[in-house]
Amino acid sequence: MSREQKAVECARKAFQTGRSKPLEHRMRQLRNLLRLLVERKEEIAEAMKKDIYRSEVGVQLYETLGLEAEIDLTMKKLSEWAAPRPVGKNIMTISDTVYIQPEPLGVVLIIGAWNYPWAVTIQPLIGAIAAGNAAVVKPSEVCVHTSKVMEDLLPLYLDKELYPVVTGGVSETQELLRQRFDHVFYTGNSVVGKLVMAAAAKHLTPVTLELGGKSPCYIDKNCDIPVACRRITWGKYSNCGQTCIAPDYILCEPSIQDRVLEEIKKSIKAFYTEDPKTCPDYGRIINQRHFKRVMAMTEDSTIAIGGEHDESTCYIAPTVLKDVKRSSKVMQEEIFGPLLPILTVAGVDEAISFINKGEKPLALYVFSPDDKVIKKVIAETSSGAVLANDCLVHYSVSALPFGGVGNSGMGSYHGKFSFDNLSHLRSCLIKKLKMEGVNDMRYPPHTAKKLGWARFIMVRNPDLGWIGRMSLLAVLAVVAAVALQRFLQ
Repeated sequence: MSREQKAVECARKAFQTGRSKPLEHRMRQLRNLLRLLVERKEEIAEAMKKDIYRSEVGVQLYETLGLEAEIDLTMKKLSEWAAPRPVGKNIMTISDTVYIQPEPLGVVLIIGAWNYPWAVTIQPLIGAIAAGNAAVVKPSEVCVHTSKVMEDLLPLYLDKELYPVVTGGVSETQELLRQRFDHVFYTGNSVVGKLVMAAAAKHLTPVTLELGGKSPCYIDKNCDIPVACRRITWGKYSNCGQTCIAPDYILCEPSIQDRVLEEIKKSIKAFYTEDPKTCPDYGRIINQRHFKRVMAMTEDSTIAIGGEHDESTCYIAPTVLKDVKRSSKVMQEEIFGPLLPILTVAGVDEAISFINKGEKPLALYVFSPDDKVIKKVIAETSSGAVLANDCLVHYSVSALPFGGVGNSGMGSYHGKFSFDNLSHLRSCLIKKLKMEGVNDMRYPPHTAKKLGWARFIMVRNPDLGWIGRMSLLAVLAVVAAVALQRFLQ
């Protein structure tokens, strides 16, 4: 039996004991996870520095603070989320108990990504724990040091049988995907996402795919260009552009292109100094393979800003490209690096047409002071999320579902959405063995009169309100009594 099989079997056996289901256990595990993030922040930051050149402050800002907030919210709301959820009734079920009961799915596989390895691996784990599941955690092997820290630390704080960590590369992930799970949660690119979905389909296992794509950014000529460019610069070059919801390219009218370039250049200098290579807040490309991939995208476009690079340290300066066409190399796939192409369009209509010719993105950004322009973009496009006049910040709002659509993914999470996504929302109806006469209309022999009553109940289904329901209940009781009396005669 392989190491991966043993981990899955261990999690399955632990889940079958039922110990993951009590709310007390879930709360205890969440508190322990919170302690890990607080007590081990130096080890977490040190590993991240080695993997992706992220500062200690940056690790907390972009990784662990959000997780702490998510755990805090989940602990506050867990009893409410896990409680039975009453639903509306029809006339036939007016005296019954009808509700939705969230229940655990079973064993969840969580396959994390390397760009925000703690945020996108642990956030689904929070939802899995809250929903009462067991979970096999597979951190990305690309972040070697962070993966090792997760492997070492998670078993010290969490139930290691319910939440085992499996490290390794492609072969280990493939072996995991050959096992049967009750849900697979994958964060990464669409190419691998298709392989994950195909593997899960062999067991009819549902999946959540958090993918990416080319998230467009339209700048209206009438907006506050300095503010827009400042926010776009932050959204694009955070984590050296290696963010799934980073603005992938800019669409603007030719009349404002030079101003946009000027303001982005100012913002780059303000954020990362004259020499971003020496700035502790500016990251690096994760490895040389991705470095070469990103640099190859610049070959048929004009570098307007930046372009400096150093392969030995995987450094690429914040770069803006102009003279870009749809056929350019940089427009053929998600960039996932610090290149920002600018394409010119005649206005919002052409921008919408351009966006709609591509795959549905994970995020779509529009900068405009005009609500009509913003609403037009929302109404005439489709994306995982849309933000007006800012970038990235929707990820921090737990009340919003985070996820893609079409090629950018399926399923969503954060806050209650994580809980519901990793729960089975079980339909429950509890009826008493009384008032049998009311059921006469559904039993053979079927007649036109019975059909008429059925049509009234099922199709018209009047909303009676509280008083009406009580009155109808009394009427049904009389009907049942009369029917029973006739039956006894």
